[in-house]
Amino acid sequence: MNVLVTGGGGFIGMALIKRLNAEGHNVTSFSRREYPLHWALGIKSIQADVRNLEAVEEACKGRDIVFHLAAKVGIWGKHEDYYSTNVTGTSNVIEAGGRQGVKGVVFTRGSSVVFDGSDLEGIDETYPYPAKPGSELLHFLMM
Repeated sequence: MNVLVTGGGGFIGMALIKRLNAEGHNVTSFSRREYPLHWALGIKSIQADVRNLEAVEEACKGRDIVFHLAAKVGIWGKHEDYYSTNVTGTSNVIEAGGRQGVKGVVFTRGSSVVFDGSDLEGIDETYPYPAKPGSELLHFLMM
């Protein structure tokens, strides 16, 4: 399978790339920087930003599936920075994937989408979203 992993330089992205590569998939990483691990694994690495629709669309060409992990993480910082990366970037991945005939987009996010100001230890995917989103992406998804 031809796979694109956005955020391929992050903690989860690197682990996913290793696993997909070990399973024999044709993996391409899409990230802002180059990473020596990508070279060591012999995978293709595209350096670009998910906020650039044309770059994302080019990266989606010939891909069967996109694992979308690229994001600005955390809950503090400029609204514009989070919005442009997490909302516009995600929209770009969905749009570009559709235009290029990608069969599926697997969308992954961390605990910041459920952060409600309290400690979050031992939760899983059944943990509810907060009444007031602390994450710009969660706000976008709840609209």
